[in-house]
Amino acid sequence: MNTLTLAESALLAPAGLDLHALDGAFARLLGPGIDFGDLYFQHARREAWSMEDGIVKDGSHSIEQGVGVRAISGEKTGFAYSDELDAPALIAAAQSARAIARDGRAQGAHALQSRSARALYPALDPIDALDNLVKVAALRRVDALVRALDPRVRQVMVSLTGGVDTVLVARSDGVLAGDVRPLVRMNVQVIVEQNGRRESGFSGFGGRYGYAELLAGDKPETFAREALRQALVNLDAIDAPAGAMPVVLGHGWPGVLLHEAVGHGLEGDFNRKGTSTYAGRIGQRVAAAGVTIVDDGTLDGRRGSLSIDDEGTPSQCTTLIEDGVLVGYMQDTHNARLMGMAPTGNGRRESFAHLVLPRMTNTYMRAGSHDPDDMIRSVKKGLYAVNFGGGQVDITSGKYVFSTTEAYLIEDGRITVPVKGATLIGNGPETMQKVAMIGADLALDDGVGICGKDGQSVPVGVGQPSLLISEITVGGTKA
Repeated sequence: MNTLTLAESALLAPAGLDLHALDGAFARLLGPGIDFGDLYFQHARREAWSMEDGIVKDGSHSIEQGVGVRAISGEKTGFAYSDELDAPALIAAAQSARAIARDGRAQGAHALQSRSARALYPALDPIDALDNLVKVAALRRVDALVRALDPRVRQVMVSLTGGVDTVLVARSDGVLAGDVRPLVRMNVQVIVEQNGRRESGFSGFGGRYGYAELLAGDKPETFAREALRQALVNLDAIDAPAGAMPVVLGHGWPGVLLHEAVGHGLEGDFNRKGTSTYAGRIGQRVAAAGVTIVDDGTLDGRRGSLSIDDEGTPSQCTTLIEDGVLVGYMQDTHNARLMGMAPTGNGRRESFAHLVLPRMTNTYMRAGSHDPDDMIRSVKKGLYAVNFGGGQVDITSGKYVFSTTEAYLIEDGRITVPVKGATLIGNGPETMQKVAMIGADLALDDGVGICGKDGQSVPVGVGQPSLLISEITVGGTKA
C-alpha cells in the first residue's frame, strides 16, 4: 500500500470525501484574482511519556485532524482552516480563503494527478507498534542505570515521545500528494551534586522511524551515559573567560549555531522582503573559501527529512553556499513564484491550522580536509565548544548570541579545563568569513532539533564538521 493510498484512506474516506469533493472545493476557492490555491489535510496522533525520579509523571495521548485552505493572489494570501473533515466544512473554508480577492482574470483548477516521491521513512504508526508497559519499562531501565553509575546523581528525568502525521496535499495546478510521517524521540536529563554544587547534563536521540529502532540494542543506555558524562564534566567547570579569541567548534550538534546564525537568513521570505542580511547577494562571497552549506531534506530516517514538503513538492538537497559563495535560498512555492525562482521543497507548516513558510529541513556544512587535532594544536589560547543550549539571532543584521552547555579552555595547543557560563557573540556572515579550518569529521545531530519561526515549531536536523573560527567574542565571567 503506497503512502498516497494510506493518506486517502485515513483522511478522505472516513469523512465521506473523495476527489469529486476536492474539485468542488476548488470551484469555490478559485476564480478571478486568485493565482493559486491548495488544500492541506492532516491527521496527527501524538503521545508523550515522562519519568522523574523513577515515577511516571505524565502519559498523554492526543489526536488532531483538520484541513487548511489557502488562496494566493499576488503577494496576498487568504487562509482558513477547519478541524472538521467533511464536505460542508471544506466548502466553508474555501469560501473564506477566497475572500482575499474579487477581481481579476478567472483561474480554474487543473485535473488532480497523483505525485509520488521517494519514501525516506516507513509509513508506520509508532504508537500502536509497542505496548505501553514496554515503553514505561524502557524509561525505568534508563533511570535505574544512571542512578547505579554514580552516587552523585540526584535527579533523573527521562521522556519518550512518538507520533505520526498523515497528510494529503491537493493543489490547483493539479498536484496531489500524500505522506505518512512517523517521528520518535527519547530525552535524558541528569542532575548531579557534589559539595553543594549542582550541575546538569542532557542527551537525546530520535528520527523518523518506530520505537523498535529507537530502543534497539543499548542506544538508550549509551545516551543516558552521555547525559551523565556531561553533568559530571560541568561539576569541574571553572568560570569562562571573556574576550575575543579563537574558537574550535565540535562536530554534529554545534551545527545549531550554523542553523540560527546563517540558515534562517537564507530562507526565501526574508530575502524576498529584503530583511535578511543575505538579500540580493546571490553570486557574492559570503563565507570563507571551502565553506559549503546545504539544506538536505532527502536523508533517510532523519528528523528533519520529508518525502514531500507541506505543499506536495518533493524534498531535495539544496546548495545554499558553495565554496564561500551564496548560490541559493530555501523556497516554498509562494516566495519562489514571486522571486522568479524554483521551489526547493522547503514549504513547511506546524499543522493544518498554520500558514506555509519557507523552513529548513536538515541544514549542515559539508566536510573539509583538516584534522580536528590540528585545529586544537594551532590555538595558543581559546575555547573548545562541544555542546550548545539556546541561542538568538537577528535576521536583518545577522547578529547572534549562543550559550554553551559544554566547553573547555584551549591552552598552548591542548584542551585543558572545562568552563561554564560561556556565550558566543557574533555576526553570522562575519563568522563564516573567519572559518580558518574545516574538519573531515562531518556529523549530523542525534535527532532532537526543533526550530521556531513566526510562532510555529517544526522538527529539523543540523550538522557540521569541526571548525576553527579565527575569532569570536566570548562572553564569560572571568576577564
